[in-house]
Amino acid sequence: MRNTGGVRVVSFGSLNYDLSIWLERLPGPDETLRAQRMEAFSGGKGANQATAAARLGADTHMVGCVGDDDRGRWLVEVLNESGVDTSLVRIADEPTGTAVPLISPADVSIVIVAGANASTGVADADAAAEVIAAADVLLLQGEVGAAGARKAAQAARSGGTTVLFNPAPVDPFLVEAVVPLTDVLVVNRAEQAQIDSIGPETGQCDIVLTLGGRGAQLDDVLVPSFPAEVVDPTGAGDAFCGALGVALAEERPLIEAVRFANAAGALAVQTPGAQPSMPTRAEVSALLDGSPSGLSQK
Repeated sequence: MRNTGGVRVVSFGSLNYDLSIWLERLPGPDETLRAQRMEAFSGGKGANQATAAARLGADTHMVGCVGDDDRGRWLVEVLNESGVDTSLVRIADEPTGTAVPLISPADVSIVIVAGANASTGVADADAAAEVIAAADVLLLQGEVGAAGARKAAQAARSGGTTVLFNPAPVDPFLVEAVVPLTDVLVVNRAEQAQIDSIGPETGQCDIVLTLGGRGAQLDDVLVPSFPAEVVDPTGAGDAFCGALGVALAEERPLIEAVRFANAAGALAVQTPGAQPSMPTRAEVSALLDGSPSGLSQK
């Protein structure tokens, strides 16, 4: 059932069929390993962040593409069940995108086949322009093309919608197209280094540097994370971004919004799968209510 009322969030991005594989460790070059298990989940950074926002109570639209296949229909069905409006999800000629997360106790690596996500473009942004301009926050990621993402960001600008950009994976064309239109940029250290080498103007952005289990950093302020037993970190970053978008839509101060997002990320790592791990508002509130702020200087 769709959420109605409250803040409005739009996610313009990918939908993937995830085949998650657990191993004792990741394989090295020319090495074959036996996996511990494999499981299929609904995923894609765009869809994950949309799910996170919807479960936290936002009126959420997903803009993207799937194939005309069983996997795509299933991904849309799962989004609908989470309360996401999928009326702007288009059926493309390519098969539904696929991701293969390789998960070990120490690391997670992800291989992506874009599939239908490569079709998400300017026409999709144009179709969603009114919805984007009327939203409080637009969520953008790195798994769709530069032209469509830029067009979506321009629609957001026209309506005064906050643009939150999580450039993962980093694509130089996408970074150059979208960062100048971005209000809040969410990156880890590796992504920050890549963006610095590309050199877009970031002076207009608030930059949130995510630090994994340590939390997140705003300028010289460290906003610590919450203790968590890590089962699957695949969806943690998307839980963080979706929650940050909701908190900003609710006009929370940025540090408070990051703490809210940290709580969502800490909860997400404790459940297998990307979208299944996205926490509810009640779960995030319970974690926040039981923890001090713990802010510190870098």
